[in-house]
Amino acid sequence: MAGITAFLVPGVHPSGWQQLHSLSADPRILPAYGVHPMHADLVTPSTLSALRSHTKTACAIGEIGLDYLLPSPSRELQRQAFTAQLRVARETGLPVLLHCRKAFDDLIAILRDNEVGHIGGVMHSFSGSVETAEICLKLGLHISLSGTVTYANARRPVEVAKAVPLDRLLLETDAPDLAPEPFRGSVNVPAHLLTTAQRVADIRGIPLDELARRSYDNAVRLFKLDQAPTPHPPH
Repeated sequence: MAGITAFLVPGVHPSGWQQLHSLSADPRILPAYGVHPMHADLVTPSTLSALRSHTKTACAIGEIGLDYLLPSPSRELQRQAFTAQLRVARETGLPVLLHCRKAFDDLIAILRDNEVGHIGGVMHSFSGSVETAEICLKLGLHISLSGTVTYANARRPVEVAKAVPLDRLLLETDAPDLAPEPFRGSVNVPAHLLTTAQRVADIRGIPLDELARRSYDNAVRLFKLDQAPTPHPPH
């Protein structure tokens, strides 16, 4: 299927963690567990205990972060929930999948306070500027681009695609959202990753096979997926 051999699936609400754990019996499904900022009010001691129990089979903690476009939960509650989950990541040595909207300064401050460079992570579906990306890279993070880089009005994603070093670049679908052109507006699926990859390869001026191999190697290294299935050439 378009060279896709495995799927990193983030659990963003505690109610879905057990189902995700069951699905991950399929070795192609790589689970991550976390509480999205829209559910920050659910981060309690018992939730954190459950999160710790799931880290034994997780490849990452996430999707976690800050989203100041949300009217609720409050920003303070989001910051508390984010910090608590970062502590779990530090305890377990797992990298983090980071969500950020209109909260970059606070997100970076919290990441610095929690020394995210010791565990690593990725700015998921990155939509910021090159300058913002450079700050993230200095913290030891990877930058992940989604289907938005294919949009006709995409300026910053294209600039970021040009600027991020190949050894820190990842690609994602963010399925079922953010389908690339020409599928924009429809349900996104993993096979559409090839369209995004081709666009980024064109921006970089490198062959698709090279970009696919480099982004795959980056994911294997970041998420410690040494036993992940070997990718087939895209077709």
